[in-house]
Amino acid sequence: MSVAEETVVRNRALQAEWYGEPLGERVRPLLERLGLSQSGLAGVLGLSPPMLSQLMSGHRAKISNPAVLHRLLAVEELAAAPEYDALPAAEVKERLRRIRAESPTTTSGLRLGTAERSAAAERSAAERSAAAGDRASGAADRSPGGGEAGATGRVPAGSPARVLQALLREVASAAEIEDAARLIEAGHPGLAEVLRVYGTGRTGDAEAHLDRTLGRHGG
Repeated sequence: MSVAEETVVRNRALQAEWYGEPLGERVRPLLERLGLSQSGLAGVLGLSPPMLSQLMSGHRAKISNPAVLHRLLAVEELAAAPEYDALPAAEVKERLRRIRAESPTTTSGLRLGTAERSAAAERSAAERSAAAGDRASGAADRSPGGGEAGATGRVPAGSPARVLQALLREVASAAEIEDAARLIEAGHPGLAEVLRVYGTGRTGDAEAHLDRTLGRHGG
């Protein structure tokens, strides 16, 4: 294996540690889902197309600008929203434009949710909870160790994973969460994983993590 190939392998492993999976595997589904070219997504994220290409190919490991990670999380949130498939193309374009315009100027200001996106997320969670009916309500009334997730092995619709994500991303930026995870990783790897999964990971990964964790404790 050449030095260049070894570098790519190492960078992809680092990306999997930092971002849940290599960035190429995380970003490519967004291109298809949003109908964007790689260059178009780079513009939304605030990256040059060559830089995004290097990150996706593993020739570069880290998203060095926390604002770019902030926008990536926002784009993923848009693509995963329950109402996304019903959005007109013009509305999708406008939402991407607003994401691109988000430019936090301080580390402490890098939050995932703007007031508008937070309200939309709350509405979506309420809709999912209503659709889940008694199952979601029953899970909310139980303790984490003995709740419905532990009994059935599945996280109910409108799961607490989104609440945990919103909480972490409200009190700390993506960069701060990653710094905290690195600080405690050697002595407390499980806590470091929680910070990364819920602080900078995708909602689907957070819900799967909650499912596995509560399923184990629920027996």
